[in-house]
Amino acid sequence: MHTLFTLGVIFVLGSFMKWVSAKLKILNVVGYLILGFIIGPDVLGLVSYKFIEDTHSLTDVALSLIAVFVGANLRYNIISDYWKQIAIVSLFETMLTFTLVTSGFYIFFDYLGLSFAEEQRLSIALLFGGLSAATAPATILAVIHELRAKGKFSSFLLSVVAADNAIALIMFSLAMTVIKTLLGKCSYSFASLFDVLNIIFLSVVVGIVGAVISESIDRFFAKYPSIKTTSTLGMILLVYGFAQDIGLEPLLSSLVMGVVMANLSKEFFLVKKEFDNHLKDIIFLLFFTISAMHLDINFLFTMPIVVVVYVVFRIMGKVIGVYIGGKISKSDPVIQKYLGLALFPQAGIAIGLALSLNNEAGFEQIAPIMLNAIIATTMVHELLGPLFTTYVVKLSGEARVKKHKSLKS
Repeated sequence: MHTLFTLGVIFVLGSFMKWVSAKLKILNVVGYLILGFIIGPDVLGLVSYKFIEDTHSLTDVALSLIAVFVGANLRYNIISDYWKQIAIVSLFETMLTFTLVTSGFYIFFDYLGLSFAEEQRLSIALLFGGLSAATAPATILAVIHELRAKGKFSSFLLSVVAADNAIALIMFSLAMTVIKTLLGKCSYSFASLFDVLNIIFLSVVVGIVGAVISESIDRFFAKYPSIKTTSTLGMILLVYGFAQDIGLEPLLSSLVMGVVMANLSKEFFLVKKEFDNHLKDIIFLLFFTISAMHLDINFLFTMPIVVVVYVVFRIMGKVIGVYIGGKISKSDPVIQKYLGLALFPQAGIAIGLALSLNNEAGFEQIAPIMLNAIIATTMVHELLGPLFTTYVVKLSGEARVKKHKSLKS
């Protein structure tokens, strides 16, 4: 089936799924995941495996935009009074989540049903740990938008999400270096560790330079808002593609670019508004629908313990990590007790990192397992996550009742 025809099918069915999602009162991203799973090769077979293989560029476009607008939540004028608290809470919850998930998979490895040798136990555990720290910004943004929430707790939550994804990307890069050493793909040395730190540093530099260039172009087109939006989107793709082509971390570069642009430009919110109004639904539809097509239905029945261990240890890490970090940083009691539960959702960034394993030499056997596990757990995180986040935001007292029902997520 031709690629354009298949994309047409996805857009048409996606429109109906958005309508169904609104009727069932579930987030659009959940509906898109369900749609991709149903029309994928393993269920109805409306989409071929070749289409999935040919759409890596589409998922990269989606990831670049998602990462930029995650970073854009770290605006200094909003978080200036409590940025230290955000940094401490984010650091503790990501580190503890990584530690608990890695330990959980290492301890329960023999009961997970994974078809890997014993010597690969630590590598698999580290890989799951590296993927676990990320949080789904799209889901949390959708909940806050739906509740019309505004205040310190909501700002703190969005800032922690942005910070913890930045930390998660760095931790994943470091974990990958250790894993490659354990799997014999490279020899460990201080030089190899330096190479990873160098990649992280250069990824940050590329993001900063891209943001500065983008802002310069925007000033040139100051009187033409539509052109500014086009040029900004173009620079986002250039930064992601350049970082990817020279072996850096494109997601980290994009996230840093978002942070810098949001703080450098007073009018970046106009570009974000344009994205929210016209591009967000298209990007989310393509990304989540195509991602779910990778899910192997047999995985859900043959390895359910993998899903349970991942979900349970991940939420433990988030909740306990936020509490400890909140105590140390003397954050508000509401943040200490409840913000960790609001971090339950996980989707885009984690799926993107899992997808990136397909491009790693020597991970041919590991990559499909990791991707299936993350997509399967995403179903759980995205079905239950909005409920937890909604409960916590309402508990903070910042939620306001909407005046009318909307189909927007």
